[in-house]
Amino acid sequence: MNLRTRLPAVAAVAVAVLVPFALLSALVAGDWRPLHDADASVTAALHDWALRHPGWVDVTKVWTTVFDPNPLRLAALILTVWLWRRGSRGTAMWVITTMAAGGILGALLKLLIERHRPDLLDPVARAAGYSFPSGHALNAALTAGVFVLVLLPFVRRRWVLWTAGVAVAVLTGISRIILGVHWTSDVVAGWLLAVAVIAATTMAFTRRGLLPVLEKGVPQEKGVTRVTTG
Repeated sequence: MNLRTRLPAVAAVAVAVLVPFALLSALVAGDWRPLHDADASVTAALHDWALRHPGWVDVTKVWTTVFDPNPLRLAALILTVWLWRRGSRGTAMWVITTMAAGGILGALLKLLIERHRPDLLDPVARAAGYSFPSGHALNAALTAGVFVLVLLPFVRRRWVLWTAGVAVAVLTGISRIILGVHWTSDVVAGWLLAVAVIAATTMAFTRRGLLPVLEKGVPQEKGVTRVTTG
């Protein structure tokens, strides 16, 4: 893929997600009643389901632990080291920049908006800190995004890679609502912010010619033959 010729499309994606994200943030900060009522309805329905399905709650807890922000950051760090050793240092810096920018923005927004988490009578899980946006949803989408974009040149059935990335992001976000530690709008905001950050950093690095790996793949190490699997 030629990223330079697709920069207008990438910019359009950034704008397309930033507008609803900004609107959602404003509604949450302003405590807009219809949004709060919608969030409360979804939370109540999923919490009732969780109380009736403790086995699935245990599975959800395992999932949300495996895809906690810290393991995801470690995975991104491993990807960064691999790219650096292969000589794709621009892309390695892009991965670090994307993960760091998203994480910092998410943390700042939590402190700025100070939204409290759902307060349930019989909680199945607990989490500390403010609620908006969801750190799990944000970091899952960021990590899935950087892995998908880096690995795309290596696969033939790209839909499999895209499906896996979307599944990780979506299921991780939903797991937080099922456990009752985030509102639905927190999770949606995390997804939107992640897409916006990925689009923004991709544009910035592509303009400087620092993302050839997304078009040509990762350079081979001497004496190593790359195998593309289907």
